[in-house]
Amino acid sequence: MDDRVHPEVRRTATEIDTMEIRGAATIADAAARALRMQATESDAADAEAFRADLRAAARALHETRPTAVSLPNALRYVLRGMSSTTVEGLRQNVVDSADEFCARLERAQADLGEVGANRLRDGDTIMTHCHSTDALACVEAAVEQGKHIEAVVKETRPRNQGHITAKRLDELGVPVTLIVDSAARRYLNDVDHVLVGADAVAADGSVINKIGTSGLAVNARDRGTPIMVAAQTLKLHPGTMTGHTVDIEMRDTSEVIDDETLAELGNPTVKNPAFDVTPPRYVDAIVTERGQFPPESIVILMRELFGEGTSEPWAEPSSRAEP
Repeated sequence: MDDRVHPEVRRTATEIDTMEIRGAATIADAAARALRMQATESDAADAEAFRADLRAAARALHETRPTAVSLPNALRYVLRGMSSTTVEGLRQNVVDSADEFCARLERAQADLGEVGANRLRDGDTIMTHCHSTDALACVEAAVEQGKHIEAVVKETRPRNQGHITAKRLDELGVPVTLIVDSAARRYLNDVDHVLVGADAVAADGSVINKIGTSGLAVNARDRGTPIMVAAQTLKLHPGTMTGHTVDIEMRDTSEVIDDETLAELGNPTVKNPAFDVTPPRYVDAIVTERGQFPPESIVILMRELFGEGTSEPWAEPSSRAEP
């Protein structure tokens, strides 16, 4: 990692990479705060050196999770605020942009929760997959409205993020039934909504989320159970408007199996994709802080927020991608 990167930024990057920091909104918040730290602690002698320090820090963060689009969106928001020509001016630019981003992020989830809660009725049962603070915000808002909500929670192997969801729902007073992933189809007839989050949403309305989401969505459509995706606008992937595809992160095989057991099985090849892609035809609604949208129209919101393309302000000037 670049020597210019502050140790606290390095620590944040490591925690994002190892999933100690997880969830798109949490990752985005941590990234913005890390850039703020880099700015406040930078001892750059001039404006160009300061900009180079910030780009190096942003690259260290960006390289950790290629699928979590909230991360580059957070980096873009903070870096694009650098307009001053002095070190102190740039430092203040970054601090102001990071503070504004985090404040908007905090409000966005609450606003999204209110929108999503309107789709949930008193007495509804939801099924969840993985752990999504956006999805939980919808449930929390519904509970605050006085609605009784119950949940069927999938464990979500191999890291069992569903356990986090189960604990949080219990704290909200929501009765939880925990099931193994392969039991999802059996219990879909007992639920009123499938409620999931997203790590990224493409311009065509495809949803990139924890591996297993796509299969759940196909089963839900077959059972006639509506699937709602809760995703803040920071999870929209502007690059997909210009034809870029979303990289699917492959996680370490140690999350699936230990070396000793692997050897006992004859050392088979192990694949551990972190995400899959759910086509828009299996999604009923994408709920954001800007309202709810059918997946096919999410590109309209994306253009409103990002224009027709995007750039990589963390890249060095000689290799920076075209906007």
